[in-house]
Amino acid sequence: MTSISKPPIGPQTRLCMSLAARPGTFGTRFHNRLYEKLGLDYVYKAFTTIDLPAAIGGVRALQIRGCAISTPFKEAVIPLLDAMDPSAAAIASVNTIVNDDGRLTGYNTDYTAICALLDRAGIGPDTRFILRGAGGMAKSVAAALFNRGQKHGVVVARNEAKGRALAALYGFGWAEAPEGLSAPLLINATPLGMAGADEEHLAFPEAMIEAAEIVFDVVALPVETPLMRAAEAAGKRRISGAEVAVLQAVEQFALYTGIRPSSEQVAEAAAFARGA
Repeated sequence: MTSISKPPIGPQTRLCMSLAARPGTFGTRFHNRLYEKLGLDYVYKAFTTIDLPAAIGGVRALQIRGCAISTPFKEAVIPLLDAMDPSAAAIASVNTIVNDDGRLTGYNTDYTAICALLDRAGIGPDTRFILRGAGGMAKSVAAALFNRGQKHGVVVARNEAKGRALAALYGFGWAEAPEGLSAPLLINATPLGMAGADEEHLAFPEAMIEAAEIVFDVVALPVETPLMRAAEAAGKRRISGAEVAVLQAVEQFALYTGIRPSSEQVAEAAAFARGA
């Protein structure tokens, strides 16, 4: 990918950032790579915080152009914003903030990415599914499924209150644990399999994977989670969290900069971000 000379960092440089309990490197490397290749006067930096209101106040006061929001802040951030895009308002979950001269608007690019991947996989409205999780990402998945016409699904969540609430919101069933369940489409929207404390955990029992047709893991790092490895070994169609991460990051990039990179530029930046 040919580079355009990027201006040196100076007073006019625009800052974009992310907030997460466990900051990763993918977004930072992905966005900064595209800034470099497209010659944009932007810088991207990952942060964590123990004071969300103060952090969002800083986004506003320092004219930070955009802020990605990850677990556990996707719902807690809502009262701190000025407006909600329909993509976020429909599911009461935010993963992206855009700052327009001090006015903060929340978006959810996870939702748009998940819709695109479900469409790409050709998953029809009659496909039964099991969704594990009840947090912000699970809400994005549940909304995407519901709005595409899926009605036959079960939300699996150990937290009964959150699990029942998410299931009831979209008319799905609820279960505390996945054991004994079966469906053609399995979706993990929990941290199980994520790099760190949960990286060796398999989100669904092997018998459920064997009985499924498509396995979708929203965990982006590592790319090959235990669930993705088990699905491949069982010969199942797979949708990976790495695909979600790229598609949602492209939407964020376009919201922040007003520029939509080419598919070649996106592929190169994603490979760079993963260290490939």
